Amino acid sequence: MKVVAVNGSAHKDGNTARLVEEMFVPLRAAGHECEQIQLATNRVEGCTACRSCYKKKDRRCHGRKDFGNGVIEALDGADAIVLASPVYFADVSAEMKAIIDRAGYVARANGNMFARKPGASIAAVRRAGAIHTLDTMNHLFLIGEMIVVGSSYWNLGLGGAAGEVENDVEGLSTMTRLGENMAWLLDRLEA
Repeated sequence: MKVVAVNGSAHKDGNTARLVEEMFVPLRAAGHECEQIQLATNRVEGCTACRSCYKKKDRRCHGRKDFGNGVIEALDGADAIVLASPVYFADVSAEMKAIIDRAGYVARANGNMFARKPGASIAAVRRAGAIHTLDTMNHLFLIGEMIVVGSSYWNLGLGGAAGEVENDVEGLSTMTRLGENMAWLLDRLEA
């Protein structure tokens, strides 16, 4: 089965990417395909609330001409979805919020097209605000009738400067367990 992670960091291959890759280790070991989409190299803008997705019902966003539809298509084709964001002012990055709004709007316009897919959120945090950030991402899963996957602790890793998350042994362990839990669920769904 395929797991697609959207990394909302403005920094390519930073702490957020490292946490996602740690989660992918047990998933890949279990035979699942994993893809990380980094918004640092594929910028997206926010929803314009044009409601064209409700009129056309073609699983696409028509309000913007950027990489947003690439992300929406990847999420639509995934068996499980991961949203990962650094914490910016106690919430998700602007790029992640754009994906939540646009993918969420398109999904609802098309019969909740992510319904019953497993979803997990990950936050890279320097100091505080991670719980609110995780909650923001989980809203897409919960309103979209998705199955939220958790871990042995909150799905977060501590690190400010690039690479600092490597020092968070508990955070990396939490990502490993999150990947194990996602793999377990995917194996059950595939059976």
